[in-house]
Amino acid sequence: MTKVVALEDENLQLKHAVHAHATVDQAIGVILALGGLTPDEGWDVLRSISQRTNIKLRHVAELIIEWARTGDLCSDIRRELEQHLGLGTRAVRDDGQDT
Repeated sequence: MTKVVALEDENLQLKHAVHAHATVDQAIGVILALGGLTPDEGWDVLRSISQRTNIKLRHVAELIIEWARTGDLCSDIRRELEQHLGLGTRAVRDDGQDT
């Protein structure tokens, strides 16, 4: 029975990892579309925002995806995103459009 429990736990962890990876990939896509970057550059921006704001990478990715849908993005992440993409202050509007 413990072998089954261990396999179920491993399966759950793998499902979580796949979901987290998909979330990060979607956020990188948003960054690529906004900044005209390569996938590697988008990854670097996402990772840097996470490190500089001290917010877990997966959570930063979730916030960026939510921003793409709703136009709402917290000021810390907005500021970092603008800085990394060279957009200048307030260049990323609440609706996700460049000004």
